[in-house]
Amino acid sequence: MLRIDNLSFSIAGQPLLAGASATIPAGHKVGLVGRNGTGKTTLFRLIRGELTPDGGSIALPSRARIGGVAQEAPASDASLLETVLAADTERATLLAEAEGATDPGRIADIQTRLADIDAWSAEARASAILRGLGFDADAQRRACAEFSGGWRMRVALAGVLFAQPDLLLLDEPTNYLDLEGALWLESYLARYPHSVIVISHDRGLLNRAVGHILHLEDRRLTLYAGGYDAFARARAERRALQSAEARKQEARRAHLQSFVDRFRAKATKARQAQSRLKMLERMAPVTAPEEAARQVFGFPEPEALSPPILTMQGAAVGYGGPPVLRGLDLRIDQDDRIALLGRNGQGKSTLAKLLAGRLQPQAGSLTRASRLRVGYFAQHQVDELDASESPLAHLRRARPEEAPARLRARLAGFGLLAAQADTPVAELSGGQKARLSLLLATLDAPHMLILDEPTNHLDIESREALVEALNAYTGAVILIAHDMHLLGLVADRLWLVQGGRVAPFEDDLEAYRRMLLAPEAEADQTGRRPEPPRQPARRPGRDSLAELRAEVRRCEARLDKLADMRGRLSEILADPALYETGQEDRAAAFRSKFAELEAGLARAEALWMEAQERLEAAGG
Repeated sequence: MLRIDNLSFSIAGQPLLAGASATIPAGHKVGLVGRNGTGKTTLFRLIRGELTPDGGSIALPSRARIGGVAQEAPASDASLLETVLAADTERATLLAEAEGATDPGRIADIQTRLADIDAWSAEARASAILRGLGFDADAQRRACAEFSGGWRMRVALAGVLFAQPDLLLLDEPTNYLDLEGALWLESYLARYPHSVIVISHDRGLLNRAVGHILHLEDRRLTLYAGGYDAFARARAERRALQSAEARKQEARRAHLQSFVDRFRAKATKARQAQSRLKMLERMAPVTAPEEAARQVFGFPEPEALSPPILTMQGAAVGYGGPPVLRGLDLRIDQDDRIALLGRNGQGKSTLAKLLAGRLQPQAGSLTRASRLRVGYFAQHQVDELDASESPLAHLRRARPEEAPARLRARLAGFGLLAAQADTPVAELSGGQKARLSLLLATLDAPHMLILDEPTNHLDIESREALVEALNAYTGAVILIAHDMHLLGLVADRLWLVQGGRVAPFEDDLEAYRRMLLAPEAEADQTGRRPEPPRQPARRPGRDSLAELRAEVRRCEARLDKLADMRGRLSEILADPALYETGQEDRAAAFRSKFAELEAGLARAEALWMEAQERLEAAGG
């Protein structure tokens, strides 16, 4: 059990925690959430004993082991498998001692303890963890020094998972994972045999991998039962009650004060006025909850281009050697929202670079619209910002002709206000750096926006703002992300990158999730994984019903969006100017797009009906 009692801590006179208390029973899986800068990582450091609290206490069982990922694995000559095995220091120490032990009693104790910690299956367990995080058998035998920092972070994560500490502290573990790794981690944490506290902005992980949410707000801690969606509902209800109570108290105070002001000077009412004055003084103030600052992204709107904006026929792409992807027959229109799915190493980022013009096709053809502008965001671009320059300086270099007031307005449109505009990038948070990179990627109002892991370092409020901005954006969106919540709300087409090919994935994201989590041995020769065995029917819980309702809302939003697009296309097709001489190709393209849209609308209606039927069958 972890007990936090009346904890207080300040940095440079600024209180981060004041009277914070929480009790987390052994074996609980807890998501730690709160606005950026509230002190979540500081709380982890206090639990680990790296910082000393100003007041209060943190209590753990005397022999409890605490583990977390503080930094990437070292760039050593040891293989990945050896590095992960060495992370279990108790096992490594016992094995080393066993080699030189001569006392029969001690040898027996060592062998008993090795059996207790399942030391003899250690290599298989370590290999399974590495495989889940994206390292195949060949990669596991390679030296750590051969991998980049991001990949060595995965190795460090594998090490701490393998060591199985009694209290596992993870700070944004999915930031350096792809979708497949993030889904595997969700499943692993849900089965983890000890206590877990994870700082995360990934709603999928917070809904599926944890059973409680620990909320850090106003320097205090509140523990909520359930995943993130249940927490969000409970918190909204709590804030509504607090707001109502504050309004009632304010009305009561105004009434009492009015009586005091009217009758304080009258001898016949002086005693009653004095009594009400004392009531005002004794009344404990109820403060209305502070409204969170609204997070925003303001994407500039591109002009409309005739469809398609990009086509490929028989295209192949690679890095000078054999093609990574081949036989690409793809079409992208300006209103497309496409998520790229596929296991790590299959070529999703390679396809993104081809679409962005960072790579050229090795074979076949790739045709772009003549005025096509492409915006490209990849996580490495955040690290390539000039740490010594301010966001305003970055923007001034990209737009030297624009007035400073206009540049600051652009920054404000991405949530970088006056306080951040002149701050060196090195002093900005990860989320603020990501916002700056997104601003630079969309500065030219691109017709196609390619986003490779855009949500790393963004908090939940910023991710919701990004969803709103992408859904309002009138250009094409190509998404690679480990955030399934983002993909589910934005993407209406799924492309599977697998076996050197790219093809539409006809099922939904939940089916893809099940496919990824199915055991490796059950994959058939086509690479498609079978559905898991059906469990006996049982009445869905409240969270399941909430997810079904959310799916119905998503289907309805998709239908509304497609209907709106159909209306716009109908207006274009009804314009007599479209059929003038010389416009034949353009008219044919719009008719083709309209036919595709009609088919898409039919599929969307079918999905909506299925979602409605599932909700009704569940009693919702």
